[in-house]
Amino acid sequence: MICVASNPFISAYVQSDWFGKGIFWGLFALSAASWWVILHKSWALFHVRRLSSEFRALFSETAPLDLQSNKPLQGSLLGIPHPFFEIYKALKQATLRIISRNHLFTPSAETTLSEADLGLIESQVYASLATQAKKLERNLFLLSTIATLGPFLGLLGTVWGILVTFSQLHQKGFAAASNASMLSGLSLALATTVIGLVVAIPALVGYNYLKNAGREYLRDMENFAHLLLTSVELYYKRPEHAKTATPVS
Repeated sequence: MICVASNPFISAYVQSDWFGKGIFWGLFALSAASWWVILHKSWALFHVRRLSSEFRALFSETAPLDLQSNKPLQGSLLGIPHPFFEIYKALKQATLRIISRNHLFTPSAETTLSEADLGLIESQVYASLATQAKKLERNLFLLSTIATLGPFLGLLGTVWGILVTFSQLHQKGFAAASNASMLSGLSLALATTVIGLVVAIPALVGYNYLKNAGREYLRDMENFAHLLLTSVELYYKRPEHAKTATPVS
């Protein structure tokens, strides 16, 4: 009882009616979902950057198809995306498929890539890049939704608390209505407003941070994709190296 009396939010929750309690629980659910998305996406982004940096260090421009593209065990077990690996895998598969097709139709010809071949490889690489970008932005809409919905749900509690207060005044009269019954409605109104803002502010900050971090990482993916395509184009101007390419894992 001492804890309830000393904490205005607990007191407002205990004294509110069933609809007011439902608003409180709705705000609590939004807050839990917001923090789960923020923490999970931040943790995943940290590991994605580390894995990408390690993978980029393994890539050699002088032998663009010789990298053994095995997805790291950590990323596989923990469900962490590995965009650089997927982009490289798309490039390697498309390149080897085109080389195999060219040898099938012209077995005696030198292994080179035409402009059309390079255009097809580029389309496969950027399709993979777009898929990885969508994976990184998955569930981010929840934060923008919570940032918008939180204050509105808090405003609903505000209006409901004031409505309850005036309803009690209308039924009992100002003199007959007790201070406790009046203050319970007002405390519900103010508490839900504060909680709605407390829910919305971290969601808005987290959304802007993760959205900006995603745009920065998208530029890293585009730079890596450009490096891959340029390396393959330059490398296959020397057809004797084509036979050293190893199949993708």
